Amino acid sequence: MEELFDIYDAQGNRIGTAPRRECHGNPALIHCTAHVAVRHPVTGALLLQKRRMDKDIQPGKWDTAVGGHLAYGESILEAVYREASEELGLMNFNPIYIETYEFESPIEREMVNVFAAVGTYELHPDLDEVDEGRWWELSDIDASIGKGVFTPNFESEFTMIRSSLLALL
Repeated sequence: MEELFDIYDAQGNRIGTAPRRECHGNPALIHCTAHVAVRHPVTGALLLQKRRMDKDIQPGKWDTAVGGHLAYGESILEAVYREASEELGLMNFNPIYIETYEFESPIEREMVNVFAAVGTYELHPDLDEVDEGRWWELSDIDASIGKGVFTPNFESEFTMIRSSLLALL
């Protein structure tokens, strides 16, 4: 059975559902995602994940630590906890809301809900979900922006939320 996403209008109101393949082929269909930026409490480094090569969008690029679509009927916070658990084995954390923004590419449009988690966690990246995870110093991220290392969404999101992340330590 094909995965279904709730679709939304520009104000964030749910207006229906559509199959994943339609959402990833029609930027008029806004669907929601949840991201969690994981920040190390001592070093301030940001945990990033390297997307698997079999991903349909941006394979092999570095991206936010946790990111995924809301499942049909799922709330944003349910998706935050589900995706964090699936991708990193991260379960006991207090998500801090940062921002919601719209991201559009030539093939899709997402309403992205960004949260942060700051702490020392025992993380277990699921290698069925991600190729690897590692801590990046913010200066290393700054130096790599625009060089094809990161997903375009991560680059724009990082620039947007950088000052909010700095305020969390």
